[in-house]
Amino acid sequence: MQTRNKILDDISQLMSNAAGVAQGAKSEAETAMKGFVDRWMADRDFVSRDEFDAVRAMAQKAREENEVLKARLDALEANPGPAKKTPAKKAAPKKV
Repeated sequence: MQTRNKILDDISQLMSNAAGVAQGAKSEAETAMKGFVDRWMADRDFVSRDEFDAVRAMAQKAREENEVLKARLDALEANPGPAKKTPAKKAAPKKV
């Protein structure tokens, strides 16, 4: 027959409680750290991924349009063609 040792039972109970407290402390620390990081990032005016992707797409479109316009300008400079004469505008008479 096995005898129950009160001291060993108490130590076992104490260790089980300490593990539970440690787990709770870990969970509490993770929550606090996540809150701190969230507040820190909100104060830094970082852009969201969606905003970043939208601006990157706009920049890419602008680069493509610039390339098309540069090609047109190069083509016009290479072959100027006949110059069109536009009539000069006459100054409007002054009213007295």
